[in-house]
Amino acid sequence: MFFKKYGDLVVGIFYAALGIALIVGAGMLPKSKVMEIGPDFMPRVVGTVILVLALLLLFWTVKNFKKHAAEVDASGYKDTSDYKRVLGSLLAAIIYVNILEPVGFIISTLVYLIVQIYILAPDANRTKKDIVSYLIIDVVFTIVVYFLFRYGFKIVLPAGIFAL
Repeated sequence: MFFKKYGDLVVGIFYAALGIALIVGAGMLPKSKVMEIGPDFMPRVVGTVILVLALLLLFWTVKNFKKHAAEVDASGYKDTSDYKRVLGSLLAAIIYVNILEPVGFIISTLVYLIVQIYILAPDANRTKKDIVSYLIIDVVFTIVVYFLFRYGFKIVLPAGIFAL
């Protein structure tokens, strides 16, 4: 009962603390003497993104407490969870992490993103037109991230089967 009612608040606080820990931990990493971007860059970026998203979640949760109070019935908090989507998303992420190295970044990310977008898309937004737009987003995002890491950050991503 507690987690159903205050779950977003608990998760927001947890991820805010995690984001702060990443930022602080990244500051303790040694600075690079060769490049402007050192080993602290990505953990600091990820920590900042996590912190900002956690603060947004906390803001919206506190803001909507009164609004959601009207949805509470006599038996408790109204459960609107979609466990199939959560489990599907978790399974897709686990598979992605395990195939990233052998298959390679480009192919595994292309497949993972379209699967993840499809899982998280509302049922009404699963038409052929929507799927085509999801595919375009998938391809553009994958290519941009690949070139950003490869040529912007000078980080080589797993080549997988393209290494032949």
